[in-house]
Amino acid sequence: MAAPWVLFCAVCVLRVVLATVYFQEEFLDGERWRNRWVQSTNDSQFGHFRLSSGKFYGHKEKDKGLQTTQNGRFYAISARFKPFSNKGKTLVIQYTVKHEQKMDCGGGYIKIFPSDVDQKNLSGKSQYYVMFVGPDICGFDIKKVHVILHFKNQYHSNKKPIRCKVDGFTHLYTLILRPDLTYEVKIDGQVIESGSIEYDWNLTSLKKMEKSSAESKDWEQEEEDKLQDWEKHFLDASASKPSDWNSELDGDWQAPMLQKPPYQDGLKPEGIDKDVWLHQKMKNTNYLTEYDLSEFENIGAIGLELWQVRSGTIFDNFLITDDEEYAENFGKATWGETKDPEREMDAIQAKEEVKKAREEDEEDLLMGRFDGRENNFRRFHKRDEL
Repeated sequence: MAAPWVLFCAVCVLRVVLATVYFQEEFLDGERWRNRWVQSTNDSQFGHFRLSSGKFYGHKEKDKGLQTTQNGRFYAISARFKPFSNKGKTLVIQYTVKHEQKMDCGGGYIKIFPSDVDQKNLSGKSQYYVMFVGPDICGFDIKKVHVILHFKNQYHSNKKPIRCKVDGFTHLYTLILRPDLTYEVKIDGQVIESGSIEYDWNLTSLKKMEKSSAESKDWEQEEEDKLQDWEKHFLDASASKPSDWNSELDGDWQAPMLQKPPYQDGLKPEGIDKDVWLHQKMKNTNYLTEYDLSEFENIGAIGLELWQVRSGTIFDNFLITDDEEYAENFGKATWGETKDPEREMDAIQAKEEVKKAREEDEEDLLMGRFDGRENNFRRFHKRDEL
């Protein structure tokens, strides 16, 4: 009976070995998080974070994360890791967020930055690669998940509306960008949106413009290559097809190429038509390899740069990896283990609050009756005095 379990463990270990984890943060070592995370000093009015599991939680220690502490403030904090490129690899960005204060207006998103980001001066002007908005909430109109990608010095936002969670519980947000330009957005492990980066980021017109530009450059490059080829080879115009050449068996006959003799002082041979010069250039038929919105060369930092009217949001369980299965298992081992106990604790607290409120109302009611009798007594004696 032990063999299957041993095999299962071996598979799990192999899965971990194959996955590349670029960044993982669970805040399990107390205040040492301050050695890894840098709070921006770009603005003296920036709000501060603290480590907290909130008023209700599934596990007091495991659910501790970065919590915003001041109302009506901007926040900016980041952590650096070893730079990497996700070229040709899947990029998975994942974290949990809990709007314990029942967010009315503010952000719950994270940003992925290039490695040269100035952490001490992090602000809304700092360039980022990916902005993955867990919940972005403001009033009744804005309750959505944004995914914004940076390319060609521009930010491109997804056009599909993705609704976020608006309650006060912890939720798991996952973004998957694949090298084939497909993507998925998950909430609590469930796919809520997926498709093509090219189409869902309104890049079709941009693609046509880029393709037209690429074809134009190809033509210019072709002319330049012809000039370069002029310097190297030419067709032997004096050659004739052999008498025993069978076109049906041997195919079309082509004259042999001759090496152009060297020349000096910029002189070019006369009397040779450019059209006979060798030129063969492959067209750029797969320009998306150069125009890949899911590739970033120098990823090196993760951060929170956001605004909140009412503070209290908790960010935890950050993960950046190239393995979708690892991210799924990590989500189950963190958020998956504490989500139900968190709701149970909230339900117990809610019942206690209702009970306490009822007792206070009864007490106020009794005090009100007593005060009424006392007032009647005073009015009675006052009338006798008159």
